[in-house]
Amino acid sequence: MASRAITRHELTRRREQLHDLQRYLAVLEADHDGARAKLLGFRQRYLEALGPLMRELDELEGQLQQATALLFEALKRQGLEAPMPAMPQAKAWPEIPALPEAVPLPPEPTGPLTDLPPPSLKTLYRRAAMRFHPDLAPSGPEREVCEQRMMVVNDAYANGDRGRLESLLLAAGESPEKVIGGPADAVRAWLGLCEHMVQGRIRIVQAQTAWLHSQQMHQLRIAIERAETGGMRPLDIMAARLRAQIAERRQELYIGERVGGDARLAADFLRQRYRRLTGLGLG
Repeated sequence: MASRAITRHELTRRREQLHDLQRYLAVLEADHDGARAKLLGFRQRYLEALGPLMRELDELEGQLQQATALLFEALKRQGLEAPMPAMPQAKAWPEIPALPEAVPLPPEPTGPLTDLPPPSLKTLYRRAAMRFHPDLAPSGPEREVCEQRMMVVNDAYANGDRGRLESLLLAAGESPEKVIGGPADAVRAWLGLCEHMVQGRIRIVQAQTAWLHSQQMHQLRIAIERAETGGMRPLDIMAARLRAQIAERRQELYIGERVGGDARLAADFLRQRYRRLTGLGLG
């Protein structure tokens, strides 16, 4: 069955649509990469300013948990009950992955102009006549073959038998595009596949960008940069709070390591630590 022709106008329109999709995708990818770069830069600045203090605080919490466990076991051996708070979990920043590599679009089908429609029956007849007319053949056996073929051509044209004319021309070596038209179906399939691939990539980029914007670190970056624009120094304030917490934990650790000989003080220490970590009171 002959391929449905694709007009030059339709081909141009579909290519423009594909290019519009690709331009839109390029904008989305640039926006994503910009947002990711800002987030990575902020994370680096945040960790440089606060990372050492956070690590020091985490180490103190670990030492406090060891001291707490020792007090808990000591009270347990004495038959006394006291709460054993769980070790607070340090929050780790999630990885900020880059976009996956895009799958390259397949090459456009090559060949002659794809907007060549299948030729008319009359055009096929003329082409067949130019190939098989006896007057164009040398005398002898070859001329006789052309006479027989021309009879078939005339009969096919008289009966509107396009298939026979196509078969004769193709068997004689005529270009398929000149007989049945350009490879329109292949071009349509290529355009459809490219559009599908670009639209799929757009969905991936949009989902990844939405994930970036949903991260707590993104919200923190926005808040800190907004405060800095207003003349504040939020990272310095956060660093001061961390130093205050470190001083409190050191004092707490000092107490926790020295109350083991007094069951009442040890139990009070565990209750206070439980209350601080959970925010819950004990009856």
